[in-house]
Amino acid sequence: MGRALRADAERSVRAILEAAERVLAQDAGASMEQIAEAAGLTRITVHRRFANRQALLEALAVSAKQQLIDAIEEARPDAAPALVALYRVTANVLRVKNSWRFTLSHATPHTSTAAALWEEIDAHTRELLTRAQREGLLAPDADLEWTGQVYYALLNEALNRPGADQDPAAHDPDALAALVIDTLLHGAGPHD
Repeated sequence: MGRALRADAERSVRAILEAAERVLAQDAGASMEQIAEAAGLTRITVHRRFANRQALLEALAVSAKQQLIDAIEEARPDAAPALVALYRVTANVLRVKNSWRFTLSHATPHTSTAAALWEEIDAHTRELLTRAQREGLLAPDADLEWTGQVYYALLNEALNRPGADQDPAAHDPDALAALVIDTLLHGAGPHD
């Protein structure tokens, strides 16, 4: 999609991506026709925008990652102390991850665009963790690469907690952000 799309074409693409997320979350093997039906569009319209299923999956990955970047930037992490920024970024990211569970939890081949977006996401995370370390939230000798991996794992686990399906409050991004940040900074040990 090199050139800008008309407004109606953009709406169609957005409808297709949102429908694909919903349909594929229910049935990972769903057809393009099922996705078109869920989007309220014809199969031909879907194929006009996405030549095949792989192109659709790649577009989903790019869209979801771009939304993660937007969520991170919307939190304005540079405008607050590291603890506040970490909390805001985490809550915003959890909101996006909750809406795009299928896409963000299934491995899809990275296009160069998706890979570049992931690098930007990871750079934001490293920068925030570096600030957290500078501001004393993390130990001066903490391995920030490992800490980043743990942070990503906590984000995923927060959305997939056992019993969360039965408790709608278990998906509250603010409560989950507090849980993730508390676990990241204090672990399971006693608090001072």
